[in-house]
Amino acid sequence: MQLVAYGVNHTTAPVDIRENIAFNAETLPGALYALKAAPGVVEAVIVSTCNRTEIYCHLEDEDAIDVGEWLHRYHRAEAKTLDNYLYQHQGSDVIRHLLRVACGLDSMVLGEPQILGQIKTAYSDALNHDSVGKSLGRLFQHAFTVAKQVRTDTAIGNSPVSVAFAAVSLAKQIFSNLADSTALLIGAGETIELAARHLYDNGIGRIIIANRTIERAHHLATQVEGYAINLSEMPAHIAEADIVISSTASQLPILGKGAVERALKERKRRPIFMVDIAVPRDIEPEVGNLEDIYLYCVDDLHDIIEENLQSRRDAALQAEEIIDSQVEHFISWLRTQDAVPIIRAIRKNAEEESNHLLQKAKKQLEQGTSPEQVLDELARTLTNKLLHEPSRQLRQSGSDVDNNLIEAARNLFNLKD
Repeated sequence: MQLVAYGVNHTTAPVDIRENIAFNAETLPGALYALKAAPGVVEAVIVSTCNRTEIYCHLEDEDAIDVGEWLHRYHRAEAKTLDNYLYQHQGSDVIRHLLRVACGLDSMVLGEPQILGQIKTAYSDALNHDSVGKSLGRLFQHAFTVAKQVRTDTAIGNSPVSVAFAAVSLAKQIFSNLADSTALLIGAGETIELAARHLYDNGIGRIIIANRTIERAHHLATQVEGYAINLSEMPAHIAEADIVISSTASQLPILGKGAVERALKERKRRPIFMVDIAVPRDIEPEVGNLEDIYLYCVDDLHDIIEENLQSRRDAALQAEEIIDSQVEHFISWLRTQDAVPIIRAIRKNAEEESNHLLQKAKKQLEQGTSPEQVLDELARTLTNKLLHEPSRQLRQSGSDVDNNLIEAARNLFNLKD
């Protein structure tokens, strides 16, 4: 049995290469079928995300296909065009790589948890299309268990390392109960979408989304049970907001000191937490001088993120130690699988011998031979039959300089000195 993995990721290939060899929901079933039907492929799992495409295979012999060449052919790429971007792993390196990916140690954002869900989806797809069996099944289940252990035993995912996540984490520090709070999100791009999802997942009471294009605001609002307004309506809603997060492409500030002062009077000096993620800034810097305003810009968040990244790097070192031990654990399981065919053969031979002698004993009983004599002969003959060949091999090995077989027999039968 041979485990192999081939792939590209964000560190080895640019996006135009990654998107050309990606597998989507429509192409994945056919790809799994074609790969499983290829010579020597026993099992296959394909993991395909925006940042990586990886193929994990269990190959049964040395004549099996070259998975890298298969990837070229499947995507109709010219021979060797992917060679400068592809990485490949074999044996224990496959195990280590998958564990590191599942734990978020190979991600663009160190320790991010989304990749584990994506791997679980890839495994489920392979399972549903009958392309995964005992070995890869056990390996992926092991990866899920190790990822959970790393999340539990280290701080790899405790500290926010994205701008949106950092903004929401700061909001949680200021407003202990987000369920009683209202968030005004200005813009509808990727960062605002992430912030909206983080706020929604943390139980925010209300979300208002303001954007120049009302359709985009509506689209995001429906996903987080919020409501959308046009950007021109935004000043009238500031007084409702406990949290304001802004990220637009405007070249000039869209929220000035005067509008915020009016909102504070209407709020009767209840504080507002503001995060300006935009570059150039959306909120006039003078707003930060107002009492009851907590204003953070993108540079403030980056300082927090860098500090948190160092915390994750320290946790990653602990995670690597856990992975080292778990790689050895899985290799030990693989070794036990090598013994399974031998155990089956031994049991089959023993059963055949015992069945043959049992039939002979029954005939003797039918012929009137005493049961005591039949049982004595059955026990003696069965013992001789089962031990004859092992005894002969051991006697022969006794004359050899290398007596490994004798030591192995001592361990096998748990014999004391």
